Amino acid sequence: MALYLLFESASGFALFEAHGIDEIGQNTEAVRSSVVDLNRFGKVVKLTAFSPFLSAFDALNQCNAVSEGLMTDELRGFLELNLPKIKEGKKPKYSLGLAEPKIGSHIFEVTKIPCQSNEFVLEILRGVRFHFDKFIKDLKPTDLDKAQLGLGHSYSRAKVKFNVNRVDNMVIQAIFLLDTLDKDVNSFSMRVREWYSWHFPELVKIVNDNYLYAKIAKFVVNKSELSEEKIPGLTDILGDEDKAKEIVEAAKSSMGQDLSPIDLINVQQFAKRVMDLSEYRKKLHEYLITKMNDIAPNLASLIGEIVGARLISHAGSLTNLAKCPSSTLQILGAEKALFRALKTRGNTPKYGLIFHSSFIGRASTKNKGRMARYLANKCSIASRIDCFSETSTTIFGEKLREQVEERLDFYDKGVAPRKNLDVMKAAIESTINEGEAKANMDIDDGLPVEVSTKKNKKKKSKGEVPADEDEPVANGDVPEEHITEKKKKKEKRKEQEPQSLNGGNGFDSEMDGTAKKKKKSKDADMKDVQTSSAVKKKKKTKGEVAE
Repeated sequence: MALYLLFESASGFALFEAHGIDEIGQNTEAVRSSVVDLNRFGKVVKLTAFSPFLSAFDALNQCNAVSEGLMTDELRGFLELNLPKIKEGKKPKYSLGLAEPKIGSHIFEVTKIPCQSNEFVLEILRGVRFHFDKFIKDLKPTDLDKAQLGLGHSYSRAKVKFNVNRVDNMVIQAIFLLDTLDKDVNSFSMRVREWYSWHFPELVKIVNDNYLYAKIAKFVVNKSELSEEKIPGLTDILGDEDKAKEIVEAAKSSMGQDLSPIDLINVQQFAKRVMDLSEYRKKLHEYLITKMNDIAPNLASLIGEIVGARLISHAGSLTNLAKCPSSTLQILGAEKALFRALKTRGNTPKYGLIFHSSFIGRASTKNKGRMARYLANKCSIASRIDCFSETSTTIFGEKLREQVEERLDFYDKGVAPRKNLDVMKAAIESTINEGEAKANMDIDDGLPVEVSTKKNKKKKSKGEVPADEDEPVANGDVPEEHITEKKKKKEKRKEQEPQSLNGGNGFDSEMDGTAKKKKKSKDADMKDVQTSSAVKKKKKTKGEVAE
């Protein structure tokens, strides 16, 4: 069988034919040793055709298509023009060697050309790449270097601009910054408490919240100037008049030392900075919630925005998290404990970052491992839906959350949960209904008033809408006037058909394969026993079906 080689260079597509492979040997090592010698390698591999790219933009598009495993129209025309034609009903007498196996599958699906990509083909292509400028006479080495440099820059620039992960790096940066802010706000708040406690030590026992403590320290400044006139201001900050009066009374009998004006100004400025950091932390938390609802709505509705963002950040991207199996997702964040357990042959960890979910905390001690495994499974499903689905919806996440709640009830109370198949069917139906409702709303909003009324009239004539809009039909039934003759015939046939033993729609959905075989054997015996006259009577009676 002949072997053709497709080489994608920076300047264009090239097609080579490998003949006389026995001269260099069909072993990979033999090919590797003969690549350096052009005289020996040139006798085996010869150029068949070369198609240069029209422009740098065309080269970038072709390179992107090859990296994604897609065959462009230009590449298809190039192959069909230069490769031997395949006759109908006959197998081709050649194969196409490629460096990218993904594009090979697409070429085979479209053109039925058999493709292969193995170490032997890769070694031959390595030799082609090494001597490519010598195979094409009109191409100079300097021109090839410029084409490679320009294509490499444009391809890298396009990859940096186009992020496949739906800008999930914003979530990664936000959760990192949120963790850093939590540490900084806590350390700065403790510094404010220690600093201001030299002046007003009793305030620490009255106000426990760090943000409120910094706010009151900025408001009070000097305890000697604190009087009953400032009680309304303290009440607005604390929301409790009794605490405000308690602060005023404590200031009168405080044991703290007096501070100089410059010290009080510094304490006040530092408290203002802590307040600003706390407010920015709240805004950043809101921003993270909105971004998670845009990027991973199902994962956020299942496990929460913060825990979901930590999982994405630890995995590196939403795509990496979707590719992780549920067993890996279960112990994300506990890698040190895992490798320590493997090294010491101890017990491996049951959970990592998902331990911060409320579901693990609500489970009993003996069921925490089971709950972590089940929750990791659902998180894996949710992340894959968020990553690879085209529409953004939270329905699947809500349904998965209901399943986790049912599993908790099963562990605690023994209530049997629903099957995953039934839950996913319900979720898919609800997403379809939601999409149809949105589409109808968009259509109705975009149409003028006259067109929408005409559309309703057409629906009324077809029987989709009741004739009298003021009198809605009960239970959503359509009146008999609007039912067509075909529907009436179908209803008559359904009435004449015998119902199944299960009381279903005419078939036994829960019958397994063995039961069906037994039923077929019984039917065969019954047909042998029945007389010809009985069979004729059954054929005459309309609407009956043989049992």
